[in-house]
Amino acid sequence: MSINNKTQDLKARMQALLKGGGEKAVEKQKASGKLTARERILEILDEGSFHEYDIFVQHSGKDFDMDKKILPADGVITGTGTINGYPICIYAQDFTVAGGSLGYMHAKKICKIMDHAMKLKVPIIGINDSGGARIQEGVNALAGYGEIFYRNTMASGVIPQISVILGPCAGGAVYSPALTDFVFVVDNISKMFITGPDVIKTVLGEEISQEDLGGARVHAEISGNAHFFAESEKECFEQIKELFTYIPWNNTKKAENFPSKKPKAKDYKINQIFPTDPKIPYDVRLIIRSLVDDSSFLEVQEHYARNIVIGFARINGETVGFVANQPMHMAGVLDCNSSDKAARFVRFCDAFQIPLITLEDLPGYLPGVDQEHAGVIRHGAKILYAFSEATVPKITVILRKAYGGGYIAMCSNHLKADFVFAWTTAEIAVMGPEGAANIIFRNEILSAENPEEMRQVKIKEYKDKFTNPYVAASYGYVDAVIQPSETRQYIIHALEMTKNKEVENPYKKHGIPPF
Repeated sequence: MSINNKTQDLKARMQALLKGGGEKAVEKQKASGKLTARERILEILDEGSFHEYDIFVQHSGKDFDMDKKILPADGVITGTGTINGYPICIYAQDFTVAGGSLGYMHAKKICKIMDHAMKLKVPIIGINDSGGARIQEGVNALAGYGEIFYRNTMASGVIPQISVILGPCAGGAVYSPALTDFVFVVDNISKMFITGPDVIKTVLGEEISQEDLGGARVHAEISGNAHFFAESEKECFEQIKELFTYIPWNNTKKAENFPSKKPKAKDYKINQIFPTDPKIPYDVRLIIRSLVDDSSFLEVQEHYARNIVIGFARINGETVGFVANQPMHMAGVLDCNSSDKAARFVRFCDAFQIPLITLEDLPGYLPGVDQEHAGVIRHGAKILYAFSEATVPKITVILRKAYGGGYIAMCSNHLKADFVFAWTTAEIAVMGPEGAANIIFRNEILSAENPEEMRQVKIKEYKDKFTNPYVAASYGYVDAVIQPSETRQYIIHALEMTKNKEVENPYKKHGIPPF
């Protein structure tokens, strides 16, 4: 066969494989509002950068007439490309081929590109769109999942791992996204659950739709399994690209620096955002935008555990991670879910050399039977553990309330924050003045001619003596009491001073967090 003939043979083979599951299957995919696997990859990566590998791989199934079937690329597309000019490894399950089901060779292709990502020290993006394990391959399919989970775990904290759920992701398949750093979901397209509606109906007699059981909104708002929610695939891909402007390519590098930009002072003025009445709530995200470059803030898990805000921004061109209590929701208290949310984010930032900025305004941990029985002690300890363990620069600003265990948990001096600044409005105490006065001055209040008048006098006395930043500052627990307008300047200076920070935790194989 001549070179020309061989070239034609290659083209013919490629054309057949590039059609995936065929025209009808592709039409069905499009009709459900979904792009094809290759289209998704090309939308995420820089134009012309994608190089596909292992397109000729075929499944190894022999039983149930599988030996008579040809599954193009075995239902998964793998390769490399770039985002913003930086290298990326990527794979996308192809639902048009056997429902994107995972068999032995399908999993082997995924594992191979994951191994490449680890060797090359570049991020891995996995696009999940699969009916689950390929039943015809039996235990080999389960083995494939196990190999993927192991690699997810070994890559954790070494390279960023991104999961994009763009179709069904059920059964054992859901544990790979759960092991990755960020999970992206799209409304009315993403579906994630361990057991589907049919199994639930059979076992428990409960009826529920796939959307209500494991749709995008469920995981963005209720379960917390998703980090980014989008209305469309296009919006999702833009979110991925934006995230990659904030994070480094591996744990040996820092995120790329950008030219410094001032906040949009006309739109975000602290003195107009922050209320003078300490009982009035405000949106802490506006405070963040008043401090950061170009007032740009990429919030993570925006719709889940909304009493705490986490996300990425830049200050003086450098990526930082924000953890902030949100007084607009539940007065910004810490509870089981918000502690989990913050702790995981803190550990990601610490693993990838991203400085942490904590904005504190909370009355403490949420009391109540439900929280106690849900394990608020164990969950609440996660944020203590994460901040204590973190060795990146840690800067805390106390805006208003910092009461009880919440004061300690939000990266206090005692958890080895590098700098703690307090606004003049800060209230740092074991508990709020109303509750404290009722306990400390109980007898005086009860014996007074006008108990309520005496109560107010004692509340003011407690405030004057304790709920201000100067008592903590007198012990060195607060490094500086500052005006709100000085905050950005102080943070920039603190980041500059800590950029060469070196801290070594005690030698150990690993710690044992309160999982």
